[in-house]
Amino acid sequence: QVQLVESGGGFVQAGGSLRLSCATSGFTFSLYAMGWYRQAPGNERERELVASVNTVDMTTYADSVLDRFNISRDNAKKTVTLQMYGLKPEDTAVYYCNADPPLGGWKFASWGQGTQVTVSS
Repeated sequence: QVQLVESGGGFVQAGGSLRLSCATSGFTFSLYAMGWYRQAPGNERERELVASVNTVDMTTYADSVLDRFNISRDNAKKTVTLQMYGLKPEDTAVYYCNADPPLGGWKFASWGQGTQVTVSS
């Protein structure tokens, strides 16, 4: 079965950096575009796609993180990394990884536990 395990979050000051990692198993990793999603604190918050990398290493970013975040993949290790620089308090969220299928199609039903990123001013 599909497993997605996020790690690397923590507490940082504004302007700091973090590197998040996602370890995957249970599917053919190299055949899937992968993305990082985040869910801000509070009730009824949806998971927002912030970055994605496709099967040929082309990347896309939400405007809110453009020029500050970098997504990459390692097909040998079956991992996805999100390097974050210049963190802002509004980046505070739980970060998750999952597939990023074309046109927002079917993602893996089983999400990981996520990793908490907290940015203080």
